[in-house]
Amino acid sequence: MPARGRAALIDVFVRAPGGGNPVPLVADAQGMSEAEMQQVAARHGHESAFVLPPSAEGADLRLRFFVPRHEMEMCGHATVGALWALRQWGRWTTPAARVETLSGIVAARWDEAAQRVWISQPPVQASALDAARRRAVAAVLGLPGEGGGHAMTNACTSRVKTLVAMPDVAALAALRPDFARMAALCDAIGSTGLYPYADAATDDPPAPPATRAVHARQFPRASGYPEDAATGIAAAALWGHLAGYAGGSAPVLAVRQGETMGRPSEILVAPRVAADGTAQGCWLTGAVHWSQP
Repeated sequence: MPARGRAALIDVFVRAPGGGNPVPLVADAQGMSEAEMQQVAARHGHESAFVLPPSAEGADLRLRFFVPRHEMEMCGHATVGALWALRQWGRWTTPAARVETLSGIVAARWDEAAQRVWISQPPVQASALDAARRRAVAAVLGLPGEGGGHAMTNACTSRVKTLVAMPDVAALAALRPDFARMAALCDAIGSTGLYPYADAATDDPPAPPATRAVHARQFPRASGYPEDAATGIAAAALWGHLAGYAGGSAPVLAVRQGETMGRPSEILVAPRVAADGTAQGCWLTGAVHWSQP
């Protein structure tokens, strides 16, 4: 494990070689200032995670997350990656953990068979965009016909993402957003990023345990980079929107992202159900690798 204040590099939600979303991880961030954490994220150019002792009762550890321009309340792939790395270093040995974040306590469990971490997200809150906001999104994404044929929804488990239904994967890949207008658009529609998606083609089926596959792209509001290779909380919001609060009967969704960036990624999202059958949101996971030098 790196010394206090030093970062290790991991790739999270890896689908194929060279894929996944990079995470600079500081496994011992005690004594670091916010400015020093921000500098780590700015130096590496990616969402960065920092492990600290917990301050909330019942939590096992605390995580803080920074992107090059600001701190984030929650980061799904960085949480999965941090816990996976702590497992490899022998710092986390129990079957489950409670992780303190600025967005609240996140439950985590270790999947011994798959050697993966599953983390929780709460039930989605969603609302459809009105015609004026759809037109604004269409203008920034370059959609034809003022976006009238595209369903658009603001959905949130930890942060609001704007889900944009695309007709197919080819149309999704062809998007060329006007990034200079992205921050102002997101502010106007109450979102932290656009998340267009399309169902996978019939010749691109999901691998078990997933039962449905979609492709997606994430254009963040103002994180310091124009596109994200894998976005856990957006995938959780998309799953909740598509599942329609179906609880245990909802499919396990494979969200494929990063192809247009040359970083093929996959996030698995599954229903999280209480003992009495009540839907409690979802679990999400994905493969994690150490980054290659």
